[in-house]
Amino acid sequence: MEEKYYSTDMEIKGKVHEIGAAQQVSETFKKRDLIIEYAENPTYPEYIRFEALQDKTALLDNLKAGDEVEVSFNLRGRPWTNKDGVTSYFNSLVVWRITALANTAGAPAAAPQYAAPADVSTAAGEDDDLPF
Repeated sequence: MEEKYYSTDMEIKGKVHEIGAAQQVSETFKKRDLIIEYAENPTYPEYIRFEALQDKTALLDNLKAGDEVEVSFNLRGRPWTNKDGVTSYFNSLVVWRITALANTAGAPAAAPQYAAPADVSTAAGEDDDLPF
């Protein structure tokens, strides 16, 4: 039976929780894990494991725990049938780009930035007939 990979491009923002060591799986294949703390609900953060493969393992070299990042990844899934004919399904999140965001580890949240108010009053000397 032919195995097929299915892939979807996605992105997620989170905080680097852990960076695994590079693993040389075979002579021609290496991978490295990245764990991201994803806190859509800060009370219940999720810890999501991503894989960096081959030359993409270098993307993790300059990261450290606590860095805020946006991870671009492919969601991959594939079936595997064992010798008894039982099929299992596997998913993996494969990193293809990491963008560092403003590192806010340990820093207080920045105040929101707003545009300066615009002066919409009438020109000097003009009458304003509004009642207020």
